[in-house]
Amino acid sequence: MSVRRLAEDQFQPAAFAFTAENAAWAEATIRKYPEGRQQSAVIPLLMRAQEQEGWVTRATIEFVAQKLDMPYIRVLEVATFYTQFQLKPIGTKAHIQVCGTTPCMLRGSEALMDVCKRKIHHEPLHRNEAGTLSWEEVECQGACVNAPMVIIFKDAYEDLTPERLEEIIDAFEAGKGAEVKTGPQIDRLTSAPEGGPVTLNDEIKPVRTNLDPQPAAPAAEGTSVPPAEAARPKDTATETNPSVKTPVTAPEASKANDTAAEAASATKKSEPDPKAVGSTGEGAPAEGSKVAGTDKPKTDGA
Repeated sequence: MSVRRLAEDQFQPAAFAFTAENAAWAEATIRKYPEGRQQSAVIPLLMRAQEQEGWVTRATIEFVAQKLDMPYIRVLEVATFYTQFQLKPIGTKAHIQVCGTTPCMLRGSEALMDVCKRKIHHEPLHRNEAGTLSWEEVECQGACVNAPMVIIFKDAYEDLTPERLEEIIDAFEAGKGAEVKTGPQIDRLTSAPEGGPVTLNDEIKPVRTNLDPQPAAPAAEGTSVPPAEAARPKDTATETNPSVKTPVTAPEASKANDTAAEAASATKKSEPDPKAVGSTGEGAPAEGSKVAGTDKPKTDGA
């Protein structure tokens, strides 16, 4: 990209003025903007002046600044910022702006620039000997899917090859630029896939929405479906902890059984043995039996 400066003094005209038709158009354009916002018409007026003169001169910038009550430097900033404004004389039949940004560069824009160097001029922003053609490299022009591409005046020409660009340049040189097809130069509709659409070619099937009844998925035989957790509140309390409800594991069950057996054995040992103390059926000692702590048999009246 080159530094954008105004053309040398020898190319600059002494004055600029709109034609009667363009002057009426300029007044109508300025009235479109609210009071105090008329300076917003700077780009449309510069573009109209370029269409009239072929490029933006210093006199044009001064005229637009006075027309919109703007400082000269403000209008100069706009004119030098946008590459749509030509600051030097360009080809009268075609000015070719070749996109040199990454997508176009990867797809062969350097080869397109080689064509321009060979057929127009070795340096950008220089006209051919007849003054009918010129070219320059610019930044992204917004058709990256169809890279590489060029813009000639207001029209884009995309999906180019060096051979196709040569044909386009020859057509403009011959005065037949209006007959050249704009947009993609291959079998493509705008930015659609090459060769036509490749999806949605079959019969379109109805799409189920969330409002339609959803069929229940069949459960596998012998398996259980866990309850849904969608409406379950998120709680960290112990009572709602799922781990509390987990079944007892095998080691814990064995330990519990051993504890229960020991408790049952202790209870059995604490009970009296009927065979050891004798019993009449009521658990009392039989008559005539010895009492613990005496050698004499128990008699009546003792």
